[in-house]
Amino acid sequence: MNQLLEFSSDHVVNLVLSTLVLVIIFALRYLVLRAVVPRLADTEVVYRARKLSFYVAVGLVLFFLGWIWTRQLANVGSFIGLLSAGIAIALSDVLKNVAGWVLIVFRRPFKVGDRIEVGADAGDVIDIGVFRFTLMEIRNWVDADQTTGRILHIPNATVFSEPLANYNEGFPYIWVEIPVTVTFESDWQHARDMVARTIQRHTLDPDQVAAGSHDRYVSLHRNLASAVYVDVIDYGVTVTGRLLVPPRGRRLVTSKIWQDLLHAINGAPDVELAYPTTRFFRADLEGTAHDNPDRDDTKSHGD
Repeated sequence: MNQLLEFSSDHVVNLVLSTLVLVIIFALRYLVLRAVVPRLADTEVVYRARKLSFYVAVGLVLFFLGWIWTRQLANVGSFIGLLSAGIAIALSDVLKNVAGWVLIVFRRPFKVGDRIEVGADAGDVIDIGVFRFTLMEIRNWVDADQTTGRILHIPNATVFSEPLANYNEGFPYIWVEIPVTVTFESDWQHARDMVARTIQRHTLDPDQVAAGSHDRYVSLHRNLASAVYVDVIDYGVTVTGRLLVPPRGRRLVTSKIWQDLLHAINGAPDVELAYPTTRFFRADLEGTAHDNPDRDDTKSHGD
């Protein structure tokens, strides 16, 4: 009987304490919001303040209620361990984002102002927060790495699960190739010389390139000079110019090079741009080898 009375008494005390906790915490929340909200002009900030205060109040209520109803436990450490495990499971994504933020801040795979590509998304970093980082998007429906005008919010935990490419880190330039395909009948050597001269006019100063390199990583760049390569494809000869440009200057440099090349090609009668072509043969109009013995692909056979 005494044990029953003691058990009932404990529960009554717990109920009273729980009620007091609820009243005190939400009363404090009300007073804080009443003092802060009138000073906030932005409705979005007001919304965030209300949401944040609600989450904080609920977290405090759960903590104190858990402590009140489990204070009979001999080992308070057990309660704290169980509570920590529950929080870790319930907020696993949030904790991953915080861990990603720690990696970004201390390991610095990128910083504000860098152009990066993470997974299928790419853009310029404009903000780094505790839970997410923000990009000014490039690519998508816009060509040549120019901005789309959209803002991308990416969880920090993405740095653990997606490949991350940084356009600026270690070596602040990217290689750009300009392929020019001319016909087989063109003077490909003349085309090669035109591409080489044009590329050279837009090549960066070697001292500037060397000064921009960092020694954070092992450098595999042995030759930073521009170059021209020649290849043969199925409908012509491809002359490819290769040079270094700033990450945000790819489209502008490419446009200037092509304008110079088009002017040069227009003034060169022995160089003609090539494009994929298809030839159709109709036997009823052109005849066959038997009908037209003068065709080039016929052969005479002796006895």
